[in-house]
Amino acid sequence: MTNIQYSPVTVLGLGAMGRALAIRFVTAGVPTTVWNRTPGRDAEVAAAGAIPAATAGAAVRGGELIVTVLLDHASVHETLDPIAAELAGKQWLNLTSTSPEQSRELAAWAAARGIDFLDGGIMAVPAMIGGPGSSILYSGSDSVFQAQRQTLELLGSAEYFGSDPGLAALWDFALLSSMYAMFGGFFQGAALMGTAGVTASEFATRATAWVAAMTQSLPAFAKIIDGGDYTADVFQDLVFTKSALDALRGTAADAGVTFEPLGGLAALVDRQIEAGHGAAAFERTVEELRATTSSRR
Repeated sequence: MTNIQYSPVTVLGLGAMGRALAIRFVTAGVPTTVWNRTPGRDAEVAAAGAIPAATAGAAVRGGELIVTVLLDHASVHETLDPIAAELAGKQWLNLTSTSPEQSRELAAWAAARGIDFLDGGIMAVPAMIGGPGSSILYSGSDSVFQAQRQTLELLGSAEYFGSDPGLAALWDFALLSSMYAMFGGFFQGAALMGTAGVTASEFATRATAWVAAMTQSLPAFAKIIDGGDYTADVFQDLVFTKSALDALRGTAADAGVTFEPLGGLAALVDRQIEAGHGAAAFERTVEELRATTSSRR
């Protein structure tokens, strides 16, 4: 039995993640008020002990820590702009998926209205909240993070990345980029094996072990990228990488499967070779990504 006295929390947004957060707060003994724009989603959390509010303004009045778990950046403003005066003096934790620049904009909006802002990136699915492996990354107000740390740790491990309110979102999106690229590769492989009658479940068993083994290469890749020398001790150069990707492209075409999940990577490799970097390490692709980003600004 815990003797911790938690500050009242308000959760705005009761999608799958919002419900998971609210239920975790309630079951841990945190006084929790909830609100959702679409009626009817509060039944489960109310049954668990949360206090439903009829309006966002009423919900905010019930909490000291206000947690937004909404659809997107626009929905945050649509919800909070009309009740900004109610938020003054409150601590606000934004767990809506917003880009780094959007998180910084929300921080500036909050500062202008006397609201203490902390941003977070949830590295978990709803079922993981409060359990092993659940992690949330934070940046922005150190005072909110320190004051609410025990409450935040109810949800999962809590790591603070500093006062830049966009940094947690940057970490979040960078990690999600790795995840979605991995998923895209798995879908490509499953589509290929399906042409031979192999089920996705059978493929997944072997792909899981293979991908796990390949992740052990990431620290070595990172060392080369951080060093910036792509010509010494090259394990796999770009010409070799192109031949591998061309073979994968041909295999996909023969099987009647699209090459789109890998097409972007292949284009990056081709461009580097055309620019005379064929003997450079595959890791040089990071520089091509950076150059592409700069050229679009």
